[in-house]
Amino acid sequence: MARKNFTVEQIIVKLREVELHCNQGKTITEACRGLGITEQTYYRWRKEYGGMNTSDARRLKELEKENGRLKKLVAEQALDISILRDVNSKNF
Repeated sequence: MARKNFTVEQIIVKLREVELHCNQGKTITEACRGLGITEQTYYRWRKEYGGMNTSDARRLKELEKENGRLKKLVAEQALDISILRDVNSKNF
């Protein structure tokens, strides 16, 4: 089976659909099968996105992207400082 990449909004919609199916009397396995996802995927998504709105999820992804960018900047600065200290410590 080919792997599908779902957007955060699609994941949240699918989580809500599973909840609706379960409220109608279906099991989680049946609901997941009807939506074309595995039970393991459902539980992984529920752990990560459970209880979120689409706007919350979008904001989370934006913050994760910004955090990665800032970590990269800090790593570059730490490397620059290390190089400057190494050059400065040598006697000429």
